[in-house]
Amino acid sequence: MPNPILPLWECIPDGEPRQFGDRVYLYGSHDRFGSNLFCDYKLKVWSAPISNLNQWTCHGHSFHTAPDTDHPSSVTHTSNELYAPDVVEKDGKYYLYTYIVGSKGCVSVSDRPEGPFTFLSTYDYAPEDAGDDGIYNDPGVLVDDDGKVYVYYGFTESHMNELDGSNMYGVLPGSLINHVIDDSDEVPEEERFFEASSPRKIGDTYYLIYSPRKGSRLAYATSGAPTGPFTYRGYIIDNGVDYPAGNDHGSLCKIGEQWYIFYHRMTNDSLFSRRACVEKVEILADGTIPPVEMTSLGFEDALNPYETVKAEIACVLRGGCFITEKDVFTRVITRVTNDCIFGYKYFDFGEDTSTKTMELAMKVYGTGCRSKLHVMVDDPENGKEIGIIEIGMSDGVYRARVEKITGRHALYFVADAGIPEDHWLRAPLITRYLFEPEEFVFLK
Repeated sequence: MPNPILPLWECIPDGEPRQFGDRVYLYGSHDRFGSNLFCDYKLKVWSAPISNLNQWTCHGHSFHTAPDTDHPSSVTHTSNELYAPDVVEKDGKYYLYTYIVGSKGCVSVSDRPEGPFTFLSTYDYAPEDAGDDGIYNDPGVLVDDDGKVYVYYGFTESHMNELDGSNMYGVLPGSLINHVIDDSDEVPEEERFFEASSPRKIGDTYYLIYSPRKGSRLAYATSGAPTGPFTYRGYIIDNGVDYPAGNDHGSLCKIGEQWYIFYHRMTNDSLFSRRACVEKVEILADGTIPPVEMTSLGFEDALNPYETVKAEIACVLRGGCFITEKDVFTRVITRVTNDCIFGYKYFDFGEDTSTKTMELAMKVYGTGCRSKLHVMVDDPENGKEIGIIEIGMSDGVYRARVEKITGRHALYFVADAGIPEDHWLRAPLITRYLFEPEEFVFLK
């Protein structure tokens, strides 16, 4: 699956990927498209077989803090929104750790990794043994090789506790450690902890993936012990490069022999309506993880330009354009103005050199004006222009002959209103919003 990796109507941010048996499961929050709030009152679980990461299955609702048509609430102590869960397995049981806004977090259990999960208990602790006012913001849980269980959590300050492995919710007295990651004023803001704790053990090294105070990145720190201290090592991905920025939350997962970073990106010109994405990463011998760029690839090695491409998988959105949903079947790039750029990384055009041209067809929704799209490869400003699509005033499929290229390339579209900047005030207002692309395909 390209990015986003789930069906394009599904908004699952804050993803915690876990492999159980022969499937990889994605646990996350549940956003509502078009909402002006983070998250929902329910959690959903998706999974895919490790043999086919393009075949994601929805297992439905796994937990609720408010009743809906088909489900009662899973808890009685709160009715607030659910944020950023995690799930771990111990002794054949699967434990769900939920952060509930402004309420005491809780632990639930199931015999199956997909749930549904049954409420077990809120965290059981003495006040002096819990950080974060006992809420346990964005809990990330580690079951170590020796069976000990640790929970990492916090908002603006990082905390951790050891849990009682016999019940999975009792906080061991005296186990609280504050400032697991150094967040003192002397530390640069792009390294300081903000939220989104996610622990992993890789070899003999403990990793803590988190969201730093500055930027839209996923950073990571490492330690030789589960109790830290953790030392900042760098960042893995930044979801705000050439794209509308926002928070980020995700983690690492090894599937087969390949490591991936799961994260989310924004839609609808807001901090909300976030959707799950993934990129391949490499963990070097010294334990570092070179940063990776945000792409349209997901689990794919390359996109196929000769299959229909949904415009909304764009990983580059510059100039104010953004992705929105007209209905459950129709999502477009909207607010395309003069000089806006939308782009995709990466396509493999193959090695066919039998012809010098090919045709590009794009389905768009018109806004009552005429414009052009410059088709660029490798770079939107300094790359090679392979053609121009003339876009008309109305809805339709617009086609253009473009230069045939071979090999692997990033592809960009640059909007051109055909009106000099000093003429904008004399142009009809509607020409500021040119058209809305929905999908495109290359035809040999």
